[in-house]
Amino acid sequence: MASNTRRMLLELDDRWTEERVEGPTSVRRFKDSVHDYLPFGPTICAIIDTPQFQRLRNIKQLGTSYYVWPGASHNRFEHCLGVAYLAQTLAMHLKDSQPSLGITQRDVQCVTIAGLCHDLGHGPWSHVWDSMFIPSILPDKKWCHEDASRMMFDALLEENDLYLAPDDAAFVKALIMGDMSMCTKPEKPYLFQIVANKTNGLDVDKFDYIARDSHAIDQKSNLSLTRLIYSSRVIDNEICYDIKDALQIFELCHTRMSLHKRIYTHKTAKAVEYMIVDALTKAESVMNIARRLENPKEYLYLTDYIQTEIEASKDPRLAEAQAILHRIRVRDLYRSVDFKVFPWHCMAKLKEVFTPESVVNGFKKLYRLKHASPELKKLMEVNEEDANALGPEHVIIDLTARHHGMQDLNPLDYVKFYSKHNPNKGVKANPDDVSVTLPSAFGEIMLRVYTREARFFGLVQLGYREVLRHFQMPSLPPSPRERTEEAEEVELGTGTIDLPLDLGPESFDAADPLTPPADTPSASSPSVGVGEKMGRGAPLGRTVSASVAALGTRAKAGIGRSRSAMVERTTSGRVVVGENQFTTVAPTYKPTSPTRVGKGAKRDRERECEREREREAPAMGAGVGAASAGEESGKGMEKGKDTYLELEVDTEEGDGEEKRGRKRSKV
Repeated sequence: MASNTRRMLLELDDRWTEERVEGPTSVRRFKDSVHDYLPFGPTICAIIDTPQFQRLRNIKQLGTSYYVWPGASHNRFEHCLGVAYLAQTLAMHLKDSQPSLGITQRDVQCVTIAGLCHDLGHGPWSHVWDSMFIPSILPDKKWCHEDASRMMFDALLEENDLYLAPDDAAFVKALIMGDMSMCTKPEKPYLFQIVANKTNGLDVDKFDYIARDSHAIDQKSNLSLTRLIYSSRVIDNEICYDIKDALQIFELCHTRMSLHKRIYTHKTAKAVEYMIVDALTKAESVMNIARRLENPKEYLYLTDYIQTEIEASKDPRLAEAQAILHRIRVRDLYRSVDFKVFPWHCMAKLKEVFTPESVVNGFKKLYRLKHASPELKKLMEVNEEDANALGPEHVIIDLTARHHGMQDLNPLDYVKFYSKHNPNKGVKANPDDVSVTLPSAFGEIMLRVYTREARFFGLVQLGYREVLRHFQMPSLPPSPRERTEEAEEVELGTGTIDLPLDLGPESFDAADPLTPPADTPSASSPSVGVGEKMGRGAPLGRTVSASVAALGTRAKAGIGRSRSAMVERTTSGRVVVGENQFTTVAPTYKPTSPTRVGKGAKRDRERECEREREREAPAMGAGVGAASAGEESGKGMEKGKDTYLELEVDTEEGDGEEKRGRKRSKV
């Protein structure tokens, strides 16, 4: 369609963003549960009122977490409205507070559009689609929902007679991806830190979903997004914040980590995710779900309702997928067998060691030795049929990375701050400029083991723990800051003492490798301190003291990454990873849901009553006849055999009024 027959998108606003606009305006205000009223002009409203954007009403923001948190029913539609509002607010703040930046109305509009459309490409159940289902169906395809967002944005413009200049369209899509190289002409670099900040992760997308998700689960938050927005300032083409708000920023990152731990990666939500992926995988050959990625017309109708589409189908080829989805409806979910938390650097090793095949092989190995060891005598009670039937298809290994926003690094190390004394100078803060009580590690790996069938629960746990018993923790690699400091020291010819690493292995308690050593070695376990190694008399603990400084050395400052207590704690170099003491069960354990047990008992009672009634059917006829005779005589008679007793209600008339007599309940 020719551009002269389409609406010029950026010209619809008529400069409504300027202050002191008198008279009526075309601004629409959307009531939001988090940010109150959201004002948008005709440009943004023209995008909202399209099928491509309205599609987001049918995609849950938190995906399967809704099965655990009933209040988490919000969707991508309202999240995108919130992100657009915050993007617009932040861009307007920078425009008004720093006129020298030269931010134009076109810049504000494009940033707002990017915030509005950044999630256009999300598939069913949000991240279940792009992080689990698509990689399992199309393992060789590198695809993310931002790719689909660009595709749907192009379709939105084309199919709704909206025109955006090629440079502006490229700018919006680059803002969505956070990639300035995608622009067709030079743009202001700091604008790419508003919607999708690749520098330090602080962007309005994170601002909104943290506030919105916390509100949805009724989790009170002390975050002040307005304060952070009005604290922002552009220095050297980078968005910086007042040093007074450093702890507020860390609180934001900490809340993100907390949400991932408690909500996004909840064990039941993850179980439902795997069930949905299994169902979609079994339906793929019939419905070609993943093949709709490249077609915006088909992708338009790919939402959470794909579950209803599968369930409502009468195609017998979808029976297996329907059976899995039915299990979700009746809460017969995959079972979480065991879990363990590992340091961030273990991800590659965990992927290599913990597989469904290794877990099954671990159990089979123990089962073959059940007669050879007294410790395995409990395996004699295991059902042999279950032991032989257990296979890799019954086991799921889930590895989830959880962090504060910058993987295993301190996010504050990537944020620049200014002060009221130097408002035009942005620098990174040292750890002791913020707090010395920040976490020693900022990322972790959660390993969970699931079974698709409850009867294998104890067997899968036994196999997993056999693999865990032989797992060797890899050594911790140096962090980027450590490598930088070491390079600087080599260049300057200086040396450092890193106290935690200089302590000898004999200073650690070999009986408990997971417990960090105390600040001062105990008398029962003497150790050689750094001071003794240096020829000094008194041993030093882990605390940096003035005596070390007197030697002309320095101790490294905290860098946000710790030498984990799980590594390098034994003289042999091998780390023993303990089992989870809170999840241990017997090999014969088979979990059952209390609600399902109750329903089963009720169904058994109903079937027994039905059989009893069938046996008593001949006596029922006589009981009915006797009841009829009883009605004529005004007497209540038994019907059946101790089934129930029905009595006629007695009435009495007096003084022209009818009075109700005694009434007995049915028995």
